[in-house]
Amino acid sequence: MLYSKTTAAQKRADFRAALATGELLRFPGAFNPVSAKLIEDKGFEGVYISGAVLAADLGLPDIGLTTLSEVAGRGQQIARMTDLPALIDADTGFGEPMNVARTVQALEDAGVAGLHIEDQVNPKRCGHLDGKAVVDLETSTKRIRAAVDARRDPNLLIMARTDIRAVDGLQAAIDRAKALVDAGADAIFPEAMADLAEFEAVRQAVDVPILANMTEFGKSELFSTRQLADIGVNIVIYPVSLLRIAMGAAERGLDALVAEGSLNSQVPTMQTRARLYELLDYEAYNAFDTSVFNFKVPEGK
Repeated sequence: MLYSKTTAAQKRADFRAALATGELLRFPGAFNPVSAKLIEDKGFEGVYISGAVLAADLGLPDIGLTTLSEVAGRGQQIARMTDLPALIDADTGFGEPMNVARTVQALEDAGVAGLHIEDQVNPKRCGHLDGKAVVDLETSTKRIRAAVDARRDPNLLIMARTDIRAVDGLQAAIDRAKALVDAGADAIFPEAMADLAEFEAVRQAVDVPILANMTEFGKSELFSTRQLADIGVNIVIYPVSLLRIAMGAAERGLDALVAEGSLNSQVPTMQTRARLYELLDYEAYNAFDTSVFNFKVPEGK
């Protein structure tokens, strides 16, 4: 009932332990708190909180317009609703190294288990668009050192994302990944790899966990979990997938309402009231204080 009973510190420890197994961890992207509950209910290992989704939720493009307070606030709302570890997109850290330090502590306070900071020039853009620009090696490593120095819980995972593959090629991405690990990164997020062999090349180049971004309509093919596990990828994210599915369904529903004058044709595709109440655990609230909550959870619809 209410929020997760697992503390943020325990989630971070559990995340570290899960990574240590070497098994592939699946982190679908939650677009709101209740979708995080659904991800947990379906048996996934973690929840991803995408900067692109947070921007879209505000009606904005993913070009660095969101603020630290907006990201931390939404991150807390999502992370506290699930016992799963949450990994959040911290963009470029919202400024220079001192800003990166503040970002890390704000997100740590929000209860996430890990975060990633990228090496794009600020303001950034979506990692799967053309025309990206990255900062130099010194700036990128300063960001990671600042992040590592700022965390108070040593189990908070500091992941470094590099977008340099699209700018200077695969070898540059490998060299940058190694330097970011030397700077203290606990894990590497190589963005916009061209094929499975490129993910494998990064995997072989570093001795920390790596993440694969399986975003639709992007630069990378949508590899299966088996393919990624076979080459040693540790985390796979599906950052915008649930939002795209939900928005696609919403658009189809609105089109039906315009065309048909009602939503009768769409009802079979909707989540039922009973299923939503089950996900929200209405019964627990009823049991907590029947003098306040004395409703009966409906069955079937």
